[in-house]
Amino acid sequence: MPEGGAIYIDADACPVKAEAERVATRHRMRMILVSNGGIRPSANPLVESVFVPDGPDVADMWIAERAGPGDVVVTGDIPLAAKCVAAGALVVKHNGEPLTPANIGNALATRDLMQDLRSADPFRQGGGRPFSKADRSRFLEVLERLVRQAKGKP
Repeated sequence: MPEGGAIYIDADACPVKAEAERVATRHRMRMILVSNGGIRPSANPLVESVFVPDGPDVADMWIAERAGPGDVVVTGDIPLAAKCVAAGALVVKHNGEPLTPANIGNALATRDLMQDLRSADPFRQGGGRPFSKADRSRFLEVLERLVRQAKGKP
C-alpha cells in the first residue's frame, strides 16, 4: 500500500521518469505521470498514468489543482513549479535543481527574460546545454531528499 503523498511527473518530454519510478518504488509512494498521451503505462502498481486532453497547459493545470503539502512535483515548467511551490508541494526540475519559495521568483524572472529575448530575435535558437549524466545523478539525489522531506523523514 502506498504511503503519504504522491510524486507528480509533468511527463511530456521528461527524461527522468525511470529514475523517479525507482525512488517512488523504494519509498512506496504513489507516482502519477501526467501527459497528453504517447507515454507507455508502467506495470508498477504504484505508477498511475493520467492522460489529459490536448491543449495549452492542460497537464500543468491538472497537476497544479492537485499538488500540495506532502507531494513532490517533477517539472521543467517554471509557471507550473511556481503554482506548486505556492500550494506547498516540493518541486524539482529534471536536472536536479530544486525550486523553492526562496528561488522561484528568480526562476520566473529569468524565464520571462529569456522568452522576451527569443521573441525579439527570431534567429535565436533554443535552450541551454544538453541533459547530462551529472544532471541525472543530481536529480536522483535531490528527488531522494525531497521525498524523505515530504514524508517527514530525516
